[in-house]
Amino acid sequence: MLRQIEGSRAVAETVALCRPEVVCAYPISPQTHIIEAIGAMVKSGALTPCEFINVESEFAAMSVSIGASATGARSYTATASQGLLFMIEAVYNAAGLGLPIVMTLANRAIGAPINIWNDHSDAMAVRDSGWIQLFAETNQEAADLHVQAFRLAEELSLPVMVCMDGFILTHAVERVELPDQAEVDAFLPSYEPRQVLDPDDPVSIGAMVGPEAFEEVRYLAHLRQLDALERIPTLAAAFDEAFGRQSGGLLHPYRTEGAETIVVALGSVLGTIKDAVDARRDAGERVGVVGITAFRPFPREAVRGALSGTHRVVVVEKAFSIGYGGVLSTDVAMATHDSDCTLRTVVGGLGGRPITRDSLEEVLAAAARDELDPLTFLDLEIEIVQRERGRMTSTRRSGPSAENILRDLGTVASRIG
Repeated sequence: MLRQIEGSRAVAETVALCRPEVVCAYPISPQTHIIEAIGAMVKSGALTPCEFINVESEFAAMSVSIGASATGARSYTATASQGLLFMIEAVYNAAGLGLPIVMTLANRAIGAPINIWNDHSDAMAVRDSGWIQLFAETNQEAADLHVQAFRLAEELSLPVMVCMDGFILTHAVERVELPDQAEVDAFLPSYEPRQVLDPDDPVSIGAMVGPEAFEEVRYLAHLRQLDALERIPTLAAAFDEAFGRQSGGLLHPYRTEGAETIVVALGSVLGTIKDAVDARRDAGERVGVVGITAFRPFPREAVRGALSGTHRVVVVEKAFSIGYGGVLSTDVAMATHDSDCTLRTVVGGLGGRPITRDSLEEVLAAAARDELDPLTFLDLEIEIVQRERGRMTSTRRSGPSAENILRDLGTVASRIG
């Protein structure tokens, strides 16, 4: 059914159609609307049988998810930003134990300073945890990816994180085609756990493993992630056949035929990038886009093939490794390490700063002239940064930098003292 609906509500209703048996989460913006909607469905009896468990923290939410999954229940949770960091020990445990939990990550910046708006810092912080990470470009894809995520998680017995941009997607109201219960039931079979805690057939899960076997266990986890590289496109094809629309997969090329410059990115920014690419194509430039859906496991060979023959690769990313540079760029560089293309990193959108078509067109024009720096921070106010660096070198007690920068920008409403 095609509906005008908020992204969070679309995800909540789609998750409910997947028949989770245990849902638990701790509220944190911009994830809260998802869990509120699911909680209301459980309370009203619209989602049954399902136990909604109120917990005291994000760490408890993931811990309960682990316990529920280990006893054979289809389990779901959601979080964002600092909430993900609070549960990080349990996030690693879920992957290490091979438990097929599905989690929505409403991508949001990580403090300090405090920021509730969107970037991809939270997902990047746990990219090596062993979770499959799928990034949605639109609310339609966000809803569709959850149906695929439950099946993927349970086929491989691995946890799956569906990443959707906070506020940009979670709070946007747009048209989304929601499936009906019969369609989801036909696509998603009943959960049959690979391992289960059963008093009648006792086993240990997560016991101590010493140096004699730990490396083998971790290598097995790596191989299982590689298995996902084969299953993800197969499930996307099966989803297309069952529901009549394309969603998911490893990556999505757009106007890459004969492109001399290709932009690579994750998430909702791809829509704006496509608009910029269309404008540059109209201006005669040969430019295209590759949107990556499966960030973990990283589809290195597929990326390599999609970028084959291009002269320039521009990676636009909404997070970066402080002291080094791009995160996604590092993976793309590995995929293209023996090719002749030049790779440039553009970091933008941090803390929710808008990434505009005009700014992207300027980047693409500079790239076409081979004038783009190896690392560019989009729309950075460098004079403000230099002013604060000067303040820090001129006096020992220079004060908190974030507040100083806000004051310099003239956005502080009042001063204390």
